[in-house]
Amino acid sequence: MEKKGASKSTRPTGLFFGSFNPIHNGHLCIAEYMIEFAGLKEVWFIVSPHNPLKDKATLLSDQYRLDMVETAIAGDDRFRVSDIEFHMPRPSYTIDTLTRLSELHPGRDFFLIAGTDVLPSFHKWKNYEQLLLQYRLMIYPRHGSENHPLLRHPSVTAVDAPRIEISASFIRQAIKEGRKVQYFLPHNVLSYIGKMGFYLR
Repeated sequence: MEKKGASKSTRPTGLFFGSFNPIHNGHLCIAEYMIEFAGLKEVWFIVSPHNPLKDKATLLSDQYRLDMVETAIAGDDRFRVSDIEFHMPRPSYTIDTLTRLSELHPGRDFFLIAGTDVLPSFHKWKNYEQLLLQYRLMIYPRHGSENHPLLRHPSVTAVDAPRIEISASFIRQAIKEGRKVQYFLPHNVLSYIGKMGFYLR
């Protein structure tokens, strides 16, 4: 498969934003696909602080979610986790984080990794036009918005990654109900969740 979307001039690095509450195998499959099939060299997981659009009652603390990502990617030098948004003004905005990371890592060519589900509300993002002008997006398929006009924008690459519809909310509910989810999560993350007693209520 032809690798497209990533520049050869600098180190192409994908930024995968999320609450990762918890990180699961769907996240990791998408991240690996972006490296092995879409031309990126690394993927950084950007753990986001509390999103005002999400229920805070179900959101673990920033540090616990960061710890789970670190646990999931331990030993794989293709991946990195970042807590940069923990130290920025809130609410955090993607364009501000991208700008800050570009300042800190001038040798990186950053790409924003996101699913098609973000496209309908993308015009509501802070300075979304600047984001499209200065950065590139690598969009993987999720349910809905597969034919959104933004997929034809020159700064957007539609990546033909496998469609993976595992959701963190599904996993949290399953754990609460006492169901087994051993194949939805990395084993070490599931062990950490069990040890800490997360998502039981």
